[in-house]
Amino acid sequence: MTVSELPPPLALFRMVTGYYVSQALYVAAKLGIADLLAEGPRHHADLAKATETHVPSLNRLLRLLASMGVFTEEDDGHFALTPVGSCLRAGVPGSMRAATLLFGGRTQQTWSELMYCVRTGEPAFRRAGGIDPFEHMDRHPEEAALFDEAMADWTKHVAAATAAAYDFSTLDTIVDVGGGNGMLLAGILTANPALRGILFDRPHVAERGRARLAELGIADRCSVVGGDFFREVPGGGDAYLLKHVIHDWNDDRAVEILATCHRAMGPEARLLIIEGVYPPRIDQSIASKGSASNDVNMLVCTGGRERSEPEFRSLYAAAGFELVRIVPTPMRTSIIEGRRR
Repeated sequence: MTVSELPPPLALFRMVTGYYVSQALYVAAKLGIADLLAEGPRHHADLAKATETHVPSLNRLLRLLASMGVFTEEDDGHFALTPVGSCLRAGVPGSMRAATLLFGGRTQQTWSELMYCVRTGEPAFRRAGGIDPFEHMDRHPEEAALFDEAMADWTKHVAAATAAAYDFSTLDTIVDVGGGNGMLLAGILTANPALRGILFDRPHVAERGRARLAELGIADRCSVVGGDFFREVPGGGDAYLLKHVIHDWNDDRAVEILATCHRAMGPEARLLIIEGVYPPRIDQSIASKGSASNDVNMLVCTGGRERSEPEFRSLYAAAGFELVRIVPTPMRTSIIEGRRR
């Protein structure tokens, strides 16, 4: 029975208790249960010993996740991985372990301030006069490392989809603005061996990206530059990429970033924002749920937003660009191409 087939009170109850599952997934990821099951089924008592947890309580957690298709429960108290549960393993293709720890941990805690955000239009960190999430990560390297890992896992797929959907073959140099760990740039350069890249981010973030590009064996085709994209970005690029950067900021700050890129770009250079495009009408489709959920998450966590095509056109025009076209990808992201006016 699907949610739409449930009686309305039960359907609503399923929604309001959705955090049961997200918190259970967080605990399972934190304990490394999926990695312990990688070689095959194990008894819950054995898993409890390995994770130093209470045997009956761990069994109850595993049964909850088995009901959701993350594990399967066997007759003798053993549990095994499903394809979904395998995504909780660390360091495997399609891993979502870091994302589970990120969104089931601090991000979910931040959502407890949603009422404040809806009443004021301000992100949660403003309530306590706190620092923004980017400065917070600067001061908490362990959280920054988790964020980097989560973004790297996702960005691998976005990079492959972007490289397949957009023709980079006519370009010589691309600049990845706010490129973080370099995974987007790495994926595009790997698919286009003649292409060169410049990774640009805050200095300490750029250094982490430098190390990652060296690990991936493409450092010889990349320059790494540190700076502030509200002030200046490197010149000389044929295309300027911003993946999931603009949605972190309100309209005024977003225009500032785009205007900085505009100043650095030559007359024929392209602007490529890689983000989701908010649909003109929300329904119950997966695409609508993803857009609406991401939009409210930006409200809560950063003060930014997801944007529709008309809203992107408005941003582009305010920064001196014309929106040329929107190229969709299978990853629910689009390549929003602009050129200088």
